[in-house]
Amino acid sequence: MASIANKGSTLMSTLLTQARPKFNVFMKYARVELTPPTPGDIPAIRDGIARIISGARTGAWKNLTVKEAWLNTLVTAEVCFWFYVGECIGKRHLVGYKV
Repeated sequence: MASIANKGSTLMSTLLTQARPKFNVFMKYARVELTPPTPGDIPAIRDGIARIISGARTGAWKNLTVKEAWLNTLVTAEVCFWFYVGECIGKRHLVGYKV
């Protein structure tokens, strides 16, 4: 029983030492990417929306490369998924609404 405890503790310490650098990289990007927009970001957001609307009107979306179109599709899917995650969190149920 003592040898199992020793092996478990060494395995846990090895796991923590190997996971720490990857966790630090995750936290570095999470601090930048997961922060809410600041008031200084509002003009850039407004310009981005205006570009999307003007591109839809002029047909500029027809000149996208396949890579750009695929990335736009993935971003749209991510926004939809986060919307549904927010809905599940808000209603506190995975399926259906409480009546």
